[in-house]
Amino acid sequence: MAEVSYVKASRVFSGNPPVRAVDELSLEVADGEFLVLVGPSGSGKSTALRMLAGLEDIDEGAIHIGGKDVTNVPPKGRDIAMVFQSYALYPHMTVAENMGFALKLRGVSKAEIKAKVEEAAKMLDLTKYLERKPKALSGGQRQRVAMGRAIVREPSVFLMDEPLSNLDAKLRVETRANIAALQQRLGTTTIYVTHDQVEAMTMGHRVAVLKDGLLQQCDTPRALYDRPANAFVAGFIGSPAMNLKTVPITSEGAKLDGVIVPLSRDAIAAAGGLDEVTFGIRPEALGIVPSTEEGMEMTVELVEELGADALVHGAVKIGDSSQRFVVRVDGRTPPTLGQHVKVAVRDHSEIHLFHPESGERLES
Repeated sequence: MAEVSYVKASRVFSGNPPVRAVDELSLEVADGEFLVLVGPSGSGKSTALRMLAGLEDIDEGAIHIGGKDVTNVPPKGRDIAMVFQSYALYPHMTVAENMGFALKLRGVSKAEIKAKVEEAAKMLDLTKYLERKPKALSGGQRQRVAMGRAIVREPSVFLMDEPLSNLDAKLRVETRANIAALQQRLGTTTIYVTHDQVEAMTMGHRVAVLKDGLLQQCDTPRALYDRPANAFVAGFIGSPAMNLKTVPITSEGAKLDGVIVPLSRDAIAAAGGLDEVTFGIRPEALGIVPSTEEGMEMTVELVEELGADALVHGAVKIGDSSQRFVVRVDGRTPPTLGQHVKVAVRDHSEIHLFHPESGERLES
């Protein structure tokens, strides 16, 4: 069994004031689960992973692997294998030698090393490269070798720290699919760090979102997208990001550009006592409507044509200021730059309300 538990685990760096890089992180990872830690630069995700690996001290709390407290156990005693952003391959060794080196240090027989390396190479489509040196491989092939080196050790937990960030966009998409499929096949508990929320949403069984060392929300990708716990998660998860604007609220609904957007009774009750709310709506829940219909007046400032879809960026007047909204439209008939269009909410069930100061979700 290889469950992983962070029990109010903290990493505090000295300073004035001290910096809580990871602040009382409590997180349970099930045996065989693929969990992604995601957040912006400086959110504490890599530090949290390094704490689990034993490469960073744990100043408060504890970490358990397989039900055993490993807080003070050195890295080599934790039965983990880590794949880093840098491949860290030995240039003078062949692919086979790189993959089997850790087993050689353990005193494993040559025959067993050969069998394990060949099995891992077959999984990773590296069989024909086993006798090559790293310099003769592409970036994607080197990353697969680094993964193979971790696989042959048969650890209880895989730890991956932004392993795809050195790859080009096309190869990154292909490799993340391979990693997800490989983890499913092996069934090894995996904790994966990335700053790329698209990567997180497409790979993880669950995704844990961190900001400033604090866990914001941990749930399935779909739950994070549909019911973000706060405005930070709402703005971070999803590409393009959710439109988030602070707007006046009345007993009838939210006021955008003089247009009242109706809200449910529950939503209005949740916002009781507030004059303003942070109104959230995803680009696909907005649409361009005929000029005869009620909607927000928007001036088109940018059109991103993506093929089937297009993202229309434009300015809408909210109160005394002009604010940008993004609308997803049919890519075959997008508006043109400078055009004045009307935008309206197409799906009222996709409206999200957050507290204007704390950012916490107002609806249950």
